[in-house]
Amino acid sequence: MKVFSKRLVALALGLCAIHATARAEELNVMTSGGFTAAFKLLSPQYAQSSGDTVNTILGPSMGNAREAIPNRLARGEHADVVIMVGYALDELIKQGKVDPASRVELADSRIGMVVKQGAPKPAIDTEEALKRTLLNARSLAYSDSASGVYIQNELFRKLGVQQQVGPKASMIERIPVASTVASGEYEMGFQQVAELLPVPGVTFVGKIPESLQSVTRYSAGIPRNAEHPERAKALLAYLSSSAAQPVVRSTGLDSIPR
Repeated sequence: MKVFSKRLVALALGLCAIHATARAEELNVMTSGGFTAAFKLLSPQYAQSSGDTVNTILGPSMGNAREAIPNRLARGEHADVVIMVGYALDELIKQGKVDPASRVELADSRIGMVVKQGAPKPAIDTEEALKRTLLNARSLAYSDSASGVYIQNELFRKLGVQQQVGPKASMIERIPVASTVASGEYEMGFQQVAELLPVPGVTFVGKIPESLQSVTRYSAGIPRNAEHPERAKALLAYLSSSAAQPVVRSTGLDSIPR
């Protein structure tokens, strides 16, 4: 398998090198939070091999924020690639904004928790432990994207703590949840692991129990009006290659079984 993976890498980089012999292009990539850390590590490697310039545009996969990828596209902002939560990408495909044939599966993301650096790490490794931690918390925060919607609408209900926890829980828009924990505004924060790990000033406690997880699939596609669809296709092939997986996993994401 390792030999096969190395051949795939060589092929991917070889294709990039072929592209590099042509005129370099400027690619605009819109990516949502969960895959951002991996993309920031992988995109320079692609750019170096291909000769293309990669512009990274950040925004959540959904929601009312002006920066949200669907809202950016609705305003007519240009993108060659969009990287986002799978079901949000499905909606853009249904709307005719993204080519369905271009869809690529990139990674899975699970929900985790952080506390302020130096604070005790509460137990969350079992359903009962997580329930007890939530009930004892003074305050907690979660995101306005896929993981937060699940926590607000389903997780609290599954644990039977909606009435007790709801009043002390807040949905955070636009900024990383962990940053509000680092500042001391909230005691603990929940978000996808890949979005928690890069934030300084917090301690990663762990993932919530698998029996309570909501696994978010990150996918990518090429908008119908992309200026450089062939280059975009090469970038997606690289991001989904076996060679990229160690970097993907290092950021807290999980590789998709292939």
